[in-house]
Amino acid sequence: MRIWVDADACPKAIKAILIRAAERAEVVLTFVANQPVPIPRSRYIKSIRVAPGFDGADCEIVKHVADDDLVVTADIPLAAEAIAKGGYALSPRGELYTSDNIKARLTMRDFMDTLRASGINTGGPAPLSQKDRQAFAGQLDKLLARQAKQR
Repeated sequence: MRIWVDADACPKAIKAILIRAAERAEVVLTFVANQPVPIPRSRYIKSIRVAPGFDGADCEIVKHVADDDLVVTADIPLAAEAIAKGGYALSPRGELYTSDNIKARLTMRDFMDTLRASGINTGGPAPLSQKDRQAFAGQLDKLLARQAKQR
């Protein structure tokens, strides 16, 4: 298992959780962004910088993701592509996207996009809460434990 992070929009608190988990579980963690991402010196933690532009980080992640890899993203289409390639997808708020729920998430995303395009203000997401951080850490631990059992 490798962990791929859509790092352009990933909250700092989630990055910190991921760094600690990667070190503890000895799993390669790669941040992908169109700007520099400061990372600690570690044999498990890497960063890939892509050219600025629409979906550059997403395309880079999809190019490399493989079976049982984890993609951390709030981007529903990226999550869907990761699942289609046999990986897992986890939102920074701790929602595990699966083949059972991703189609509904895509439909809702498209609906909200249509509302915004018609001029309706749908608001943005709430700030990341402590509950969100705990949910994320819990789901990440479950996935890493499952991976450790398979080794």
